[in-house]
Amino acid sequence: MTFMVHFEIEITPVAKGRPRYARRGNFVQTYTPTKTREYEDVIRENSKTAMGLSEPLETPINVLLMFGMQIPASTPKKALEGYLNGSVRHTKKPDLDNLAKAVLDAMNGVVYLDDNQINRLTIEKKYSKLPFVSISVREDLD
Repeated sequence: MTFMVHFEIEITPVAKGRPRYARRGNFVQTYTPTKTREYEDVIRENSKTAMGLSEPLETPINVLLMFGMQIPASTPKKALEGYLNGSVRHTKKPDLDNLAKAVLDAMNGVVYLDDNQINRLTIEKKYSKLPFVSISVREDLD
């Protein structure tokens, strides 16, 4: 039987931030930016809820990520329809790969043991009235 988990979170998508460095005496400490860490925590907690009592998957998996980017408040009403029907594409920052990286890292050890199990990754970002992240993970047993 193929296992699948799907969940959506109403949250503004955040790209994975670059690691930061701080000098502590003779040592250099590496840390993740606060905004990225808090976003990954929300994704992780929602992943745990969606998985319920299920253990992390150990099989190859397919992942579908959809990012709903909020329509800018400055958008004229005449142009709004184009944003909602998909004819206006989201081609601005944040970068799609960095959005995916934050979500995939947050699900490590919760939905799957490691993101090296991902066989197929489908990612999309589009404009939306409300920001969201939609996540679907399915075993790839075929």
